[in-house]
Amino acid sequence: MAIYKFRITFEDFDDVVREIDIKSNQTFEDLHKAIHRSTGYNAEKPSSFYVSTDNWLKGDEIAYLPNERKKDRVVLMENSKLSGFIEDPHQKFYYIYNFDRPYDFHVELVKIILDADPNIEYPFLAKSVGEAPKIMEQNSPQAVDPRGAAATAGEFDFLNEMNFVPEDTDELEAMGDMGINEEEREEDEESEDDEFGDEFSDDDQFEDDSHKDDY
Repeated sequence: MAIYKFRITFEDFDDVVREIDIKSNQTFEDLHKAIHRSTGYNAEKPSSFYVSTDNWLKGDEIAYLPNERKKDRVVLMENSKLSGFIEDPHQKFYYIYNFDRPYDFHVELVKIILDADPNIEYPFLAKSVGEAPKIMEQNSPQAVDPRGAAATAGEFDFLNEMNFVPEDTDELEAMGDMGINEEEREEDEESEDDEFGDEFSDDDQFEDDSHKDDY
């Protein structure tokens, strides 16, 4: 029984590395779950492997918990043995974890071991370097998005508490034009009126003085 050694890295965190040894007749679901035993993430999330080119261009999709729209046009991880998709000794797979909040990985076959070790239970975590980035959570003070962006919970919470959806953008812009800054506009208009008022009051005083001189 051949053993595949896969090297797994985050697309934006090259210093976080996992190497997993897995039997060639095991499935992509087995690999998916092994990856997240090593990261500490919840494996029960819609995710997909894609057969990839050397440049990480995505091809055929192998899915876990696909939505209804995708079910009829993808193969499932639990039904897909790894050996059926290995066409190159350095075969690559582009892997997306959790489509609700997608994080991207590069998965590369780095070695084929001809004989399984009878003392090892596969899949086996052969190497672990670096701590997996924390998943962005609503209530955490600060979280790191594995795609490389630092997000503050305050900003995230504001949009969620407002039940923000992209369609609300026009409404927010309208509020900015008509409502939020209305008070400032009124203050500006009042200050302009005061300036003109002062000028006119000075002129009135001037006219009164000139009439007095006539008498």
